[in-house]
Amino acid sequence: MSYPTPIAWHAGTDVIDGRPVKRYHVTRDATPIRPDWEEKANALIGGMLAPPDTTPPAAFTVLFRSGAGLHLNVYSWYWDNVIYGRFATGGVPFLGSPDEDPGNLAPVEPPVLGCVYELGVLVHERSAWIRHMLMKEKPDMEAYLADVLPTGPAGLPDVPSGLPGVL
Repeated sequence: MSYPTPIAWHAGTDVIDGRPVKRYHVTRDATPIRPDWEEKANALIGGMLAPPDTTPPAAFTVLFRSGAGLHLNVYSWYWDNVIYGRFATGGVPFLGSPDEDPGNLAPVEPPVLGCVYELGVLVHERSAWIRHMLMKEKPDMEAYLADVLPTGPAGLPDVPSGLPGVL
């Protein structure tokens, strides 16, 4: 079974419920996600963020238009070095969607983390968090927020971690 390699891009950074949220889009062929679907997904983000703790508040999202539907992954930094994840999907009844309309997003009930292409963004963000927030004497949120995944193929195998001296 062969899948086309999706394209990922940074769709902006917004402050949502008092925390910066880096937003990424992933699609199978770089076609922009419909604005009405993006608007519905963005309206859900605030309710999907981790509860506040002592971790510098930041999050990132992946909105993926797959061949099956529309998927929203919301990842918040939590407990200093832990990723707190919440997920919604539209158009995939198998994962909890009420129907086959990709714009009709609903929370995902199975304990999933994301598909292999969505996880490509997670790998980048993990490395950026370590580089700018954990390895520095003083965490640098501005540098973390500026460190975005470059536009291009998402989730390819054998991509280096992005950490100095680590492949």
